[in-house]
Amino acid sequence: MKLNRGKINHLSNLIIKRLSESGMVEFLRESNDVRLQVVSSITEELKIDDVVDEAVRKTINSYSKKIPEGSNEWEVMYNKLYDDEMKKRRGF
Repeated sequence: MKLNRGKINHLSNLIIKRLSESGMVEFLRESNDVRLQVVSSITEELKIDDVVDEAVRKTINSYSKKIPEGSNEWEVMYNKLYDDEMKKRRGF
């Protein structure tokens, strides 16, 4: 999934605002420092998602039986391979 810098910043602001308002979290650092860490985490997750997406598409394209993208079969295969690849990368 592609998110531009502005959308990532907006999400990080919403997260920090919600955490602050909940009263369940006490920031040990300035809220902007925490927000920047949230931005970094989101960015890293999106990079992993891109790498996994590319690997899954490469695997599907390597099959001798060509599966048309967008078909039910392609979607099922993509989701299964995506989940498997994410589990491998996260050590589950």
